[in-house]
Amino acid sequence: MMPLTMANPGEKNLILKVGGKSDTRQFLENLGFVAGADVTVVSEINGNLIVNIKESRIAINREMASKIMI
Repeated sequence: MMPLTMANPGEKNLILKVGGKSDTRQFLENLGFVAGADVTVVSEINGNLIVNIKESRIAINREMASKIMI
């Protein structure tokens, strides 16, 4: 298990766990970051990520991405 920040661009990954405080977890879950979902990193700029999840592109910062375990 590793944080999403360590994923290689273009590689499909499975979300195993979403951590952080309850409000952070709820925010990420509302965006589609739930255990069992597939996520693909599209690009990474200064640690911030653009990801494909549930047929949507979402930009998340490094802090949020570090709470998502793949």
